[in-house]
Amino acid sequence: MNPFRRRRPSLLLTGLSGFLFLLLATGDGHAFLRAVKPAADAAAPASVPAAAAPATETHQARRILDQQQFYDEANPDRNKLQRIEEATRHLPYDAVGFPDWMRALREARITPRYNLRGDARPELLDLDIVMKNTKEMPNVRFPHLSHTLWLACSNCHPAPFKAQKGANPIRMADIFRGEYCGMCHDRVAFITFYSCNRCHSVPAGTNAASQ
Repeated sequence: MNPFRRRRPSLLLTGLSGFLFLLLATGDGHAFLRAVKPAADAAAPASVPAAAAPATETHQARRILDQQQFYDEANPDRNKLQRIEEATRHLPYDAVGFPDWMRALREARITPRYNLRGDARPELLDLDIVMKNTKEMPNVRFPHLSHTLWLACSNCHPAPFKAQKGANPIRMADIFRGEYCGMCHDRVAFITFYSCNRCHSVPAGTNAASQ
């Protein structure tokens, strides 16, 4: 075997190392080795999808909920359960990071059925109830219309709400415990603790119909 062939790889490596050392020593190495930036107007290759816009910072309420361990991750059947991100991936989200159900309804992303067969019509009621016993907080406006768009009257009356003025001593502590509004909110409907302004929307002293 030709001895030069055995030495050729080492000679090439030696020559390349010397070339790089010379570039660095003369100060031209940085210009030679630096990454080349693409032109500002250069189009990305068709095979490489454009990077998604950076996600906004996750809201505290979402982070707290995501930290809760509701499921046993060691259970081999854990992955058979559908994750919330997959189930709601086509829905708009509110500022807190949870599904915005009313927006989804307005944009026809969901079409609730009013009975199992889907042939019933909703009993709409366009009536706002203003609750004024809110101490230092703004008064609460309860819109019947947004609720009757997909709930029947019997969902709320006579329980948990009596259809009578002053008959429902609602407290935030009760809501947090899952009573009154808390039967839906903080579970499926929006989180009340981080969305005060969505209910407390009427300045105190406003001339509006009371509870």
